[in-house]
Amino acid sequence: MTGMMKSAFVALFLWALAWPVIAQAPHFDRSTLSIRTVEGREIALDVEWAITPDQRAHGLMFREQIGHDQGMIFDFGTTRDVMMWMKNTPLSLDMVFIDESGLIKRVASRTTPFSEAIIPSGEPVRYVLEVRAGQAAALGIAEGAVVQLTPPAGTSD
Repeated sequence: MTGMMKSAFVALFLWALAWPVIAQAPHFDRSTLSIRTVEGREIALDVEWAITPDQRAHGLMFREQIGHDQGMIFDFGTTRDVMMWMKNTPLSLDMVFIDESGLIKRVASRTTPFSEAIIPSGEPVRYVLEVRAGQAAALGIAEGAVVQLTPPAGTSD
């Protein structure tokens, strides 16, 4: 078997193992998220909301791309210490930790794909916004910026 054939076989095998999880990905409602940077610039992102435990557990796992103006916001329903990881996530992401009022408290930049290392919030937060790696810095999303948090219609706050 050639090297290319072995690679194709391994990729097919891994895809077959992941298929049940991919096929059962939860539905995520979407909305536009507005962020006011420290410099006063307004940014709009198209985000998916991970609100339920199943949605938060699945997150962006197995996604191979995300747009420059897209992201996912995790709503934990209460303010608490949050721990994230990159297991089964092939994309490098920026994780933005946000308190209940919408104030950005911390940004973890360029996370490592597939890593099981814990990425802590550093202090109690309610939300985590995930965007493509490098986008937080490119857009000016930093500690001290403010996020206008408007969940999609039909969800409770």
